[in-house]
Amino acid sequence: MALFSGIEGALIDLDGTVFQGKELIEGTKEAISAIQKSGRRIVYLSNRGNHSRNAGLLKLREHGIDVEKEDIIFSSTVTARFIKKHYPHAQVWVLGNSGLIEEMEEHQVKLAKRPEDADFVVITLHDEINYSELNDAFRATSAGARIIATNSDKTYPDENGPAIDVAGFIGAIESATGQKTELVIGKPSCFMVEAALDQIGLEAEQCMVIGDSLGTDISMGNMQGMRTVLVLTGNTTSTMVDQAATRSKPDYVFQSLADLRGEL
Repeated sequence: MALFSGIEGALIDLDGTVFQGKELIEGTKEAISAIQKSGRRIVYLSNRGNHSRNAGLLKLREHGIDVEKEDIIFSSTVTARFIKKHYPHAQVWVLGNSGLIEEMEEHQVKLAKRPEDADFVVITLHDEINYSELNDAFRATSAGARIIATNSDKTYPDENGPAIDVAGFIGAIESATGQKTELVIGKPSCFMVEAALDQIGLEAEQCMVIGDSLGTDISMGNMQGMRTVLVLTGNTTSTMVDQAATRSKPDYVFQSLADLRGEL
């Protein structure tokens, strides 16, 4: 079967697939443009919980990628929507970069003024963290706040290689308080899939997932009946693919997103 046969839309990961840190991976812009020119829809679906869609929009457009804000879905976005829908009057304490706070505010989620007032602590990546911020999340959780994580990835790929991700911050709070994370919003969860399919306007079987992670991108796509494409520009090696469990085996493996141009 041809790679794109029967496919009307693509859910494309960002870190390790389109970008390595701040750098655009060679050939990705051209591949994305080719997919768009073929008439297929694209939604960018990322576990980045410390970024806002406004920041994502700026970064993609600065690198010459044609995209609208609504077609960028971060785990920060989906987390904010989940809390607003299911706990509309809850107060939230955030452990993470300002991008998560921006998404909370845009979705009118109430931010607690004191850690002890919080109903939930939302944990994401925080690459500028200091002790006071970590301790405030500890105080909120110790006072009874429940833990939600934007994702639970152990690492993400930046321009210098693997970097610590949200799992490290989850571990710090869980270890110090004895409390466990109740909910992880990011891929491979159904919450991310529902948000992506709502935006792209297609059924799962009409979509392809393109990403660099076996445990998030590929597992998510396989559970939903999507076609799955792994690229080797992020955290995954060919050896890891060979050793992967069936649920995490991709349908196709390419060196990079750029190689998909030849399949259109």
